[in-house]
Amino acid sequence: MSTPDKVILKRDVEAAVVPVGTKVTLVAGETAYITQALGGTYSVVVNGNMFRISGADAEALGLEASARPASAPGKPQTREEVEQEVWSVLQTCYDPEIPVNIVDLGLVYDCQVMPVAGSSTYRVDVKMTLTAPGCGMGPVIQQDAQSKVLGLENVEEVNVELVWDPPWNQAMMTEAAKLELGLL
Repeated sequence: MSTPDKVILKRDVEAAVVPVGTKVTLVAGETAYITQALGGTYSVVVNGNMFRISGADAEALGLEASARPASAPGKPQTREEVEQEVWSVLQTCYDPEIPVNIVDLGLVYDCQVMPVAGSSTYRVDVKMTLTAPGCGMGPVIQQDAQSKVLGLENVEEVNVELVWDPPWNQAMMTEAAKLELGLL
């Protein structure tokens, strides 16, 4: 594992405490260590505590704000193309403590894409879980998934539901995820 990048916060910035998810404000001038920069969000350690910072606030870390993923205008048109884009964008969502996306972790159980009557847009329903039911970051990860899917051109409505059945276990991870985490 590489050494975390040390940065000085350029401005006050809202962050979520990992793993509980409580919103706090980190103060300009504090030293932060970037431990993970995946999926357009940042995991940082400040004064021995871990926080998640949105990619939209990257400039507070002295970095360039990340662009929000979106589909090409006018595309895709079919339900199958939209579903493929949804799965792709879900692969940009990460647990702030684990360097593997939620799809490869096996956290996304179901994805349904349905046309909205009378339009060329779609409704997306996602069922996902967490690695542990008590994970306070659940609502943050859930919101990240919902926001990214809603950012797709042909998606009008998104519902991301947290479910607990079946309970998640390591066998649900892809081989790539297990390899990344040193489980193979």
